[in-house]
Amino acid sequence: MMIPDAWRELALSPPRALSPVAGTARIRELADDFAVDEELGFAPSGQGEHVLMRVRKRDANTGWVAGELARVAGVRPLDVGYAGLKDRRAVTTQWFTVPGRPRPAAEWPGVAGEGFEVLEAHAHSRKLPRGALAGNRFRIVLRDFRGDRAMLERRILGVAAEGVPNYFGPQRFGREQSNLRALMNPPAPRAPTERRDSGRRGARDRGRGDGGFVLSAARSLIFNAVLARRVREGSWSTLLPGERANLDGRNSVFPVPLLDDELVDRARRLDLHPTGPLWGEGESGVTGDVAVLEAQVAESFPEARAVIHASGAEPSRRPLRLRVGELGFSWLEDGALELRFGLRPGGFATAVIRELIDVEGFQEAEHD
Repeated sequence: MMIPDAWRELALSPPRALSPVAGTARIRELADDFAVDEELGFAPSGQGEHVLMRVRKRDANTGWVAGELARVAGVRPLDVGYAGLKDRRAVTTQWFTVPGRPRPAAEWPGVAGEGFEVLEAHAHSRKLPRGALAGNRFRIVLRDFRGDRAMLERRILGVAAEGVPNYFGPQRFGREQSNLRALMNPPAPRAPTERRDSGRRGARDRGRGDGGFVLSAARSLIFNAVLARRVREGSWSTLLPGERANLDGRNSVFPVPLLDDELVDRARRLDLHPTGPLWGEGESGVTGDVAVLEAQVAESFPEARAVIHASGAEPSRRPLRLRVGELGFSWLEDGALELRFGLRPGGFATAVIRELIDVEGFQEAEHD
């Protein structure tokens, strides 16, 4: 069954806030061209029944590394904690936890295997849960740039000042959009299961099951569609009456029944962001024209809504705008461009890069 063109566009090339782009470039020619470092936002507790370790991995899936750490520790893969997925074709530093009873923290630094090495380890009080991050730092090298350098530099400054549409990246929809294809013929609901990772390059996120990926794709598709509508209308970065606003860098949201000068100014300063729906069963919390717009968009995706309904997922909100922190750049001797920036958890580097240039090489990445 063919994926509808509208779905494919929302997954791969939703509308940009700024166009045209400044040029084209290549990405991920080398693993070192794409570096990601997790920022925990808290210190190890220094005591407890778990080991919190920082691991550097290269050309390796998060699930594969988690499985290898479990094997070394002599525990079940289910016992290994990590905050999120990270890109395979990359060099990343990522935090994991394992139970400390079989192997204490002092024995972990220097432990290495195919594609990973433990850099540091500390006693810690609990298993690391998904999403327990302050953010991610990126260093990305764009090679073979063809276009207008001056325009690209202006665009980078604009993105730093104004943010970018917070689209879910192509990674969320699976390799070659396999999750979208499954959405058209979703698997029967089943309880999450633990599976052993089948290979360093092919391992999938542990414990979610195919149904979990399909549900994620369903909610992401509707969110991207709402955001695309607001990008076309020019309201993706503007608070609207009836909105639920997000506090920058936090997961909390609050209703905005009416606008005032203070709220408008805080949105302009990127302290507050408008939000879009992670569709679910129950009230969305938005009213007025915002509620009408979101309902109209969701009506166009009956397959996605059916999957969400069957799951019983509760509604939540995600910022429509993504602040790009400490965005810097430099031109390298070979003419390549190095970008450096930070994003909140769940933010996709694709959302930043695509507002600057057209690139190749993002399609097979993992992410939070």
